[in-house]
Amino acid sequence: MPEPLILGVESSCDETGVAFVRGNTLLADVVASSVDQHARFGGVVPEVASRAHLEALLPTIKRSCEEAGHRLSDVDAIAVTSGPGLAGALMVGVAAAKALAWALDKPLYGVNHLAAHVCADVLDHGPLPEPTAALLVSGGHTNLLMVRDIASDVEELGGTIDDAAGEAFDKVARVLELPYPGGPHIEAAAASGDPAAIRFPRGLTSRKDLERHRFDYSFSGLKTAVVRWVQERQNAGETVPVADVAASFNEAVADVLTRKAIDACQEYGVSDLQIGGGVTANSRLRAMAQERCDAAGISLRVPRVRLCTDNGAMVAALGSQMVQRGLAPSSLDLPADSSMPVSQTKAS
Repeated sequence: MPEPLILGVESSCDETGVAFVRGNTLLADVVASSVDQHARFGGVVPEVASRAHLEALLPTIKRSCEEAGHRLSDVDAIAVTSGPGLAGALMVGVAAAKALAWALDKPLYGVNHLAAHVCADVLDHGPLPEPTAALLVSGGHTNLLMVRDIASDVEELGGTIDDAAGEAFDKVARVLELPYPGGPHIEAAAASGDPAAIRFPRGLTSRKDLERHRFDYSFSGLKTAVVRWVQERQNAGETVPVADVAASFNEAVADVLTRKAIDACQEYGVSDLQIGGGVTANSRLRAMAQERCDAAGISLRVPRVRLCTDNGAMVAALGSQMVQRGLAPSSLDLPADSSMPVSQTKAS
């Protein structure tokens, strides 16, 4: 039986992504980003993002078809991000996918954005070992997951109780007067700084915190510590060493992310760790994860940087896994669910 051809549509935040995947092979992956439209606001504006999706979706679908060498009628199923994400942005993608599924008489799979980030890895490294621990680090989400079956069995071990790692990067970048989005600019500044110059706090790592929040994350306190450190120097009339602050902050984030991920692997007896999401593009996070996995005898899987940020490829990949496992498609009245829990991999 030939592997299924899946069209994936992603519109949960500020990237409009459309991709074709056959089985576990990526045929086309086209992304139109509206990040430049949000930069002057210092963050994503939901109404602006929704309008950008409306304008970009049809051209992005057309380009993806051209790159894949397929017509829309060739697909076996359509997958779309059903949630979580920005409500208005999700509605654009979901409405388009519903229209295509109805017009083409193809099954529709509304998939979970977070599970899709994990599933992106299969496009680079093949099927995920079962089980696999997954560290998901993106602009709005920081989660530790136990993935027993990427299509149907994902358990959240812990998540962020306040700011996600990506949000902390953006807020610290603003304090350091670096451009939006903060992640790549902080990483660039950190390259010439000393990561040991300032000992910033590691949230939820004290003995008391670990009793209640062993696999949870908190970056609000770290962000506040950076703000206060910078303000104290400014109030004293001193020059703020941006590179050292950026490097020290970057080190603190990578430290707590990887420390808890390794702890989860050891606690659950899992020998494979997958990390994904936009913040995974951070080179220090990748390097520290590799160092600690090597020391603990854990196999690390990290997809290429392009597959870490939001894209249609990850959505199509997850849809492909569902089709190959024979899971029933979603109904045509599936919702755009902005708070869809990660344990719900597919909309009903």
